[in-house]
Amino acid sequence: MTDLVTGPDGLPRCAWGTSTPDYAIYHDSEWGRPLRGDDALYERLTLEAFQSGLSWLTILRKRPAFRLAFDDFRLDRVAGYDDADLTRLLADAGIVRNRAKIEAAIANARAALALPGGLSALLWSYAPPPRPARIRSFAEVPASTPESTALAKALKKQGFRFVGPTTAYALMQATGMVDDHLAGCHVATAGARDGMGS
Repeated sequence: MTDLVTGPDGLPRCAWGTSTPDYAIYHDSEWGRPLRGDDALYERLTLEAFQSGLSWLTILRKRPAFRLAFDDFRLDRVAGYDDADLTRLLADAGIVRNRAKIEAAIANARAALALPGGLSALLWSYAPPPRPARIRSFAEVPASTPESTALAKALKKQGFRFVGPTTAYALMQATGMVDDHLAGCHVATAGARDGMGS
C-alpha cells in the first residue's frame, strides 16, 4: 500500500510517522486525534503558524521551549503580554524568533478570548463530515479544502493572523477535524474507517 510502512514493532504507519522517533511518537499519540479545549487548540494553532516555512520536526522539537516561553499557551496569560514579553520572546533561543509570528501569537490569544463561543467551538464548526473511508495515498491529501479556506477567512475576520487555508488545513489534520491517516494505519481515531473492514 502506497505511503504505508510497517515499523520495527510490526505496526503499519503512515510513512512520515516512521522517519524519526519524534515523528513516530507524534503520529501514534497525537496527530489526527480529536482535540478540544480553547487553550489546547490555541497551542496547536500557534505552533502551526510558527511552522510556516519551516519543518514541522523543528517545531515539534522546540515545543517544550515554546510551552515554557508562552506560559503553556494559556490564553488569559498570553493575551496579557506586553512589550517586555515581546522582548523576552525575541531573545529566547529555544523558540522560533520571528517578530511577526510572535506578535501574531499574542494578537491571536486576544482574538480567541474575544470569541463569544470560544476558540474550540469556532474551529470545530468548520470540520467537514468524516470521509466514508480512509485515503490510500498522501497524493490524495489536498493542501487546502473549502472548509479550511472558510475557516481561515472566518479567523481573519475575527482578527487572527498567520492562518491561511493551508495552515488551517494542517490544523484540521493535526487536531482530528479530518482523519488523514492512511487506510491500514494502526492508529485509530474517533469515527475513522480504514476501508478495510475495520
